[in-house]
Amino acid sequence: MAALIVLAVIVVLVVILVAKSVALVPQAEAAVIERLGRYVKTVSGQLTFLIPFVDRIRAKVDLRERVVSFAPQPVITQDNLTLSIDTVVYFQVTNPQAAVYEISNYIAAVEQLTITTLRNVVGGMTLEETLTSRDSINGQLRGVLDDATGRWGLRVARVELKSIDPPPSIQESMEKQMKADREKRATILTAEGHRESSIKTAEGAKQSQILSAEGAKQAAILAAEGERQSRILRAQGERAAKYLQAQGEAKSIEKVFAAIKAGKPTPEMLAYQYLQTLPQMAQGDANKVWLVPSDFGDALKGFAKTLGAPGEDGVFRYEPSAEAEDLPRPEDDSEEVAGWFETKTDPAVERAVRAAEAVARTPVESLVPEHLLGGADEPGELPPAKE
Repeated sequence: MAALIVLAVIVVLVVILVAKSVALVPQAEAAVIERLGRYVKTVSGQLTFLIPFVDRIRAKVDLRERVVSFAPQPVITQDNLTLSIDTVVYFQVTNPQAAVYEISNYIAAVEQLTITTLRNVVGGMTLEETLTSRDSINGQLRGVLDDATGRWGLRVARVELKSIDPPPSIQESMEKQMKADREKRATILTAEGHRESSIKTAEGAKQSQILSAEGAKQAAILAAEGERQSRILRAQGERAAKYLQAQGEAKSIEKVFAAIKAGKPTPEMLAYQYLQTLPQMAQGDANKVWLVPSDFGDALKGFAKTLGAPGEDGVFRYEPSAEAEDLPRPEDDSEEVAGWFETKTDPAVERAVRAAEAVARTPVESLVPEHLLGGADEPGELPPAKE
């Protein structure tokens, strides 16, 4: 029984010795080893053998980059406003021996150093500068912390200000100021919009007036051209009508005299025709009284004797002479006036009509010069009239 107890004690001692002599240090950690209370070495990521009851692991240090967030701290600015600022520090242990022997608690040391440095930096700035200079504050904090923590075996990678909270009264004033600024920008934008709308409306009215004036101008030109062509055609028609009327009267007179000559009228027949013509001559409003001369019959006899010759019955009848037969007669239509009676359209008129139809089918915008459509350089400047 005693032997079993002794054997158990020996086994326990062996297990304790083995546990004290072997240490497993994982990767990304460093173990600081002391021998009889004095630093011996630093091991990381390996199996380490120790002398039992002589060597011991003083501390294990995490070699990864660590993120530490500190509670908000009151900081007074240059314009005597108290701000609540909380920071975040990114650091890494680069020398485990210094982190263990140079300072007792490097995390607390980093926190206090961050707070004091933050107060020094922000104390020289106003509220507006503090709110708009985060990058500058972060850079100054990182520089100071990295220099101070280097002897502790630390490397400060980044320092960030997580939030900057002004006092509630200042926040309310800032909100009012921001609201006023937004309302100001909204008013400016609204005014700019009205201005642009007025400019566009005026520009549209200007272009509309220009197009209307150009259209009225083209309409007036076409109306004048149409009136001109109409007057020319009416004048040509009246000329042809008068010519035809004169030619008809000439033909009628020729036929009448030819009939008279052929009929060999006597003084009695001329007197009869004269008496039939008198009522027609008296139909005028200005012809009130007609007197027939008493020697009218003698005058007809003298006229018949002068122009006629006595027949077998002793009555004087008209006999045309040889010279009367050779007198010129009214000519028919000559080549000079042949074109007056053509009914087809004059080529010039036809071209004018086609041009008017083409203008009517053309959009009005194409009739205005390009520089007017894009806006005239000077107000009220109009393009030169097109021929």
